[in-house]
Amino acid sequence: MRRNLLFCAVFAAAFLMLPGQLFARPSPEASVPPISIEGNIILSTTTSTYDSGLLGFILPVFTGETGWTVDVISVGTGAALQMGRDGQADVLLVHAREQELQFIADGYGLQRFDVMFNDFIIVGPQGPIAHNDDINHTFRAIANQGLPFVSRGDNSGTHVMELNLWRNIGVDVANLRNYISVGQGMGATLQMTGEMQAFTLTDRATWLSQLRQRNLDLVVVCELDVALLNYYGVIAVNPERHPRINAEGGQAFVDWMLLPSTQRLIGSFGVAEFGEALFTPNAQANN
Repeated sequence: MRRNLLFCAVFAAAFLMLPGQLFARPSPEASVPPISIEGNIILSTTTSTYDSGLLGFILPVFTGETGWTVDVISVGTGAALQMGRDGQADVLLVHAREQELQFIADGYGLQRFDVMFNDFIIVGPQGPIAHNDDINHTFRAIANQGLPFVSRGDNSGTHVMELNLWRNIGVDVANLRNYISVGQGMGATLQMTGEMQAFTLTDRATWLSQLRQRNLDLVVVCELDVALLNYYGVIAVNPERHPRINAEGGQAFVDWMLLPSTQRLIGSFGVAEFGEALFTPNAQANN
């Protein structure tokens, strides 16, 4: 019962874009003749929005509806926030809420808005750990059995989540004898995990998209624990800190992401390919 309720809660709500082309489908918004180009913005974002194909799905619609073109810089959330601090991006789309709120408190961002969520899962080889919905049980089993675990190790939102999960069960990763930190994005980390027959934490959207593109000899081991929910926020960089950024374009992206039509578009991503939405829109949480 718990599994079914959580599944419904997570999934029922309804430049660099090659992975996104795999998922692109014509939409009413995309078929409207584009308006004149207004200019260009720089979006710094987590690798999961790129590797999953979401940006390739929504950004052509954004440009067609607003006239702003987008240069995407896909890095870990920590690096994306640092780009905002350095004035090297106009707007951020990231998923590490505590770090995002600190970014705002430090005066580098105007305001954080909830925009969508998905969930994390643990994947690994079939056999050592039975499929379950208890992340604490799964991480204890990995630690107690000395099973290999591949960490992104890149200060991304996924990496931050992973370290928090280890801390929650009182495990210092420095004491795990088969813990491998690779400093890579999610796609490369999954590839290495498959080659090593190890375990890793990944967001579900990237897992499903990469499973189609790569030969990953892995299965889902742990999923649907409420502790694995993964929330994304959108933040316009503060022009008072960096007057040279494109504040108008950055704010246009924030406003567009919160539109009901955009939220519906996000909620439709993945349905045609997988029969389920890969991200659940939740801009209503800002109200």
